[in-house]
Formats: sequence, structure tokens, C-alpha cells
Amino acid sequence: MDPWGTVARLPRQKIQKLQDQKLHHFVNRYLYPFSPYYRRLFDQNRINPGAIRTVADLRRIPVTSKINFLAAPQDSDRFREFILQPDKEKIRAAWPPAKLAALALTAALRGKTAVEDQLAAEFKPAFMTFTTGTTNQPVPFLYSNYDMRNLSVSGGRMLNLFKIKSSENIVNTFPYAPHLAFWQVVFGALSANALALSTGGGKVMGTEGNIAVIQKMKPSVVLGVPGYVYHILREAADKKCDFRFVQKVVLGAARVTPAFKTKVVELLAGMGAKNVSVFGTYGFTEARSAWAECPAGAQGSSGYHLYPDKEIFEVIDPKTGETKKGGEDGELVYTAIDARSSVVIRYRTGDFVKGGIAYDPCPHCGSTVPRISSDITRLSDIKNMHLSKIKGALVNLSHFDVIFSEIAAVDEWQVEIKKKNDDPFGVDELVIYLCCRAGADQQEAENQLRKKLLLATELAPNAVHWIPRPELIKRLELETANKEKRIVDKRPKE
Repeated sequence: MDPWGTVARLPRQKIQKLQDQKLHHFVNRYLYPFSPYYRRLFDQNRINPGAIRTVADLRRIPVTSKINFLAAPQDSDRFREFILQPDKEKIRAAWPPAKLAALALTAALRGKTAVEDQLAAEFKPAFMTFTTGTTNQPVPFLYSNYDMRNLSVSGGRMLNLFKIKSSENIVNTFPYAPHLAFWQVVFGALSANALALSTGGGKVMGTEGNIAVIQKMKPSVVLGVPGYVYHILREAADKKCDFRFVQKVVLGAARVTPAFKTKVVELLAGMGAKNVSVFGTYGFTEARSAWAECPAGAQGSSGYHLYPDKEIFEVIDPKTGETKKGGEDGELVYTAIDARSSVVIRYRTGDFVKGGIAYDPCPHCGSTVPRISSDITRLSDIKNMHLSKIKGALVNLSHFDVIFSEIAAVDEWQVEIKKKNDDPFGVDELVIYLCCRAGADQQEAENQLRKKLLLATELAPNAVHWIPRPELIKRLELETANKEKRIVDKRPKE
């Protein structure tokens, strides 16, 4: 049985004690004995695993990042080094007498096969997902049956935070793929005994199919990628569909601003829905888990509630590696303390969080677990897009989401960065493509956009093109791609 009800209300001191104990146990009984990568890392840095007793001791361990997973041409299986690989000798050396005695008793009563099956269920990879995003080399992360139970637990905890009951129907529009978001919803709904239909998104059933399913199933909960969920709702609104049964919208795999939440609520209100709650979520493949907000109103965010019995998060300075204090900005670093198969500790997520981690009780639900601020930006948005070279200005890509969400007249948008006349040595140009809400004033919207963009980024667009919605949807690949193409950099790669 999941102890979430107890964990979510533990005093801060008891949470710290729990994490200290689980970290020490995990490093000494599982990570160091069974992980080829971390055993080598500890030995090379002369780190005694027994000395890792508290969360503060994590600072002694060098960080890991996706670079450590990317294989050299002659080493295509680098990811395997992060998989826990126990054998009889390692187990005998690492596990305490009481645990070894329990295995021996199982063998005596039920035979050696029973012990082998038990260990296989705990350690043997049985499921796989892949990273997406910033590199051309997706990295596999594997799950044992033990990890699959954890995936169900985290999904169930999220539904608990959303206050979704087992009697409610769910439509999951996340794209069908070996990626975390889709499967987190599938197993979360199963763990909560909620009826869910996973449509696979636009690539599988198409927008018309998703709308038809929602009308027939009448779910109280709709989940998916922000841009695609908004697209479904907007198309349904154009068809004058009745969506009064929708009460909750859960969004993941992209940033969700307060202004965007308001737009979703307004769309649904036009289709008869009242008192709709819109939630953001946060997750990444390497953790094989996701985290959620609790109800905080259309314009609010409670932050992402963490699972302190399953992981430890730190915030560090992305340049110096210095550990930050509660509430301070920095890069999120993740450590597993209850995982099998693919395992990482002190893993640099590449996500920059403004507002860091809060340790006070949640003002909305009263939970005492740590909470990550929802203001998260990918550090790679700057590194990979070379934004420091757009007209000489350093631009944070997250500003675009905020700006366009705040302009009510803008229905969809795309930003294109290119070289003038396609000359690789020419100056940078910023071109914006927009479609307008019916009846809105395009000129007023464009004036707002130029003012907000200049204030936030010190940039003025070279051109603003208002185009029909179907054309912009095609440019965005809303119905064909796993993630919409909001910002397209057409400049030659250096």
C-alpha cells in the first residue's frame, strides 16, 4: 500500500531523516555494489560509500549529465553501465545477514527458482522508454517490475493531488510513443482504478477522432501536451461542441503559464464547462517519474509536489556547481533513492528553476513535501539555439511563451529565426507567424506584441505575418509531431 497519505504530512525534520536513511541504504546496498558506472565513479574519486549518510553528503559526489550517456562510436551501449547488475557474489557481499537469510528461507520453502523470479522482478529490465529533445541520440532508460510499480505509485499520487476520483473518466491525448508522459498517465490511471482512454494524440486518431471520443466518453479529465490540448478545444469550440462535463485539464511535456491556463478555462467556459481546474506537471525520462501541482486557481501554481521517499532534488549554480538554498534559482539536480534497473544520482536535469525549491507547507493543500517552482526553463534553450547571437541580444526562449499567452487576440504562434536572404554571413532576422482569434483587432494585437517583445527581450521582429489557422497548424506540426514546432532556428549550424 502506498504510504503517500503519511509521507505528504510528515514534519520537515522527519522528511530529512527519512531521506538521509534511504540515501545511505540505497547507496550502500544497491548503487555502489551493483552499478558499474557509479562504482567506478566512487572509486576514481576515492569516495567511501559508507560516508554518504545524509543529503548534505551528496555534494561529495560528482554530478552526472546526459553527456555521460552519449556513447562514443566504439561504445554504443554506454547506457548499460547505469543499469544495476547484481549477481550472487555481489548480493552476498552487499546485503545484510537478515536479508540473505530471507532469500535462503524462500529457496528452502519454494525452491531456487522462486528466488530467481523474485530477484528478476526486482532488477531485470522489462520495459523501456527513451529521452527526447536536445540531442540526436535518444537514450534508453529501462524499468524492472519494481520500477513499474513506482511508476504506478507516482501516477496515483498525481491523481490524488488533482483530486481525481476512481469514478471519473479520463481521456489521455499524449502522443503514443516510448516516452514517459504517455505511460505515466496509463499506469497512474490503472493504479487509481480510473477509466482512461489513451488516444495516442493527433498522430494516431487525429483531431477529429479525439473530439469525437471526448464527446462520446464525456470525461471529466483531459490530459495532454499544452499546444495540442488547446488545439483540440479550439476546434471543438468552433464546432460548437458541448464540453460542460470537463472539470480538469492536466498538461505536461511543456511549460504552462498562468495566462495559458486562463485561455484554456475561457475556451471551456464557452462550451459550457464551469469551475475548470488546469494543472501543470513536470517530469523527465531519467527519473521515470512525474510530479504535479495541486489545485491553486486558474492564475496560480502550488509548485510541483515531490516524493521525498523516492528521490532527492538539489538546486545548483549551473556554472559553479555550488548548492543553492531553498527558494534560490538554479539548475535542478536529481537523485534516486528507491529505484532499480537504470539508475542515476546527482543527475543534472538541464532545467533551470526560478524560485528553486520550497520547503514550507503548501498554502493550498497543506502538504509538507518539498515543492519545485513551476517557473522552469531548459538551459539548452539558450545553448542549442545560439540565442545570444540574435541581433546581439541574449534571449530566454521562455519569454515567448509568456508574451504570446498574455495577448488574448493571439490564437496560435510560431517564431522563426533565420539569416537575411539566407546568407550565412548575413544579419539575424526574427520573423513571427500568428493567427488571430475571431473578431480580434490584429493591429492592436501586433502593437501589444511589439511592445512586450521589446520590453522582455530588447528585440523587435523583422516581420509579423498573420496567416490562416490551418496554415499555422501545419507549420507547427500540431497534428503530426510529438511536440509542436514553436521556435524554428533556420540559421546554419556552427
